[in-house]
Amino acid sequence: MYRLAAETPQDVYEVEALFDLCFAPGREALSSYRLRDDVPRIRRLSLVARDAEDILAGAVRFWPVTVAGAVALLLGPIAVHPTRQGEGLAGELIRDALARASAEGWARVMLVGDAPYYGRFGFARLEEVVMPPPTNPERVLGRALRDGAWDGVRGQVNRWEGEPLPSD
Repeated sequence: MYRLAAETPQDVYEVEALFDLCFAPGREALSSYRLRDDVPRIRRLSLVARDAEDILAGAVRFWPVTVAGAVALLLGPIAVHPTRQGEGLAGELIRDALARASAEGWARVMLVGDAPYYGRFGFARLEEVVMPPPTNPERVLGRALRDGAWDGVRGQVNRWEGEPLPSD
């Protein structure tokens, strides 16, 4: 029903418009956006979903971060157009993106979100991982893409300051 593909430079304005539509004004003031400032997203893991008429229906993005020196993926934002919500598209985007990340050898992924929703994708609260304030600690969730990948990883989430990661 939907075609999932890596986000391209031609998709950027449509994806940003979708995020503006789906999220409250001021979304870029959230602490998770400070972790993304001037850090290129991982485009090959950042996906768009288009319908048969090539209309954008949903999108998900990933960014690199570190937690006490351990590299992690930060999932988000993820959005589905309001006219397409309730069709399972967000789940399809999440599952496909996580499978791609795992196949590429990423060890861990995290996000800020609702545990009951993201729990069905294997995410659980990261009790010893701290997002910049004012993030609610109950909403800091992670999933290991390799067994034990979060074991012993604790501390503050920081912006990616390493070498630029390949974006394609």
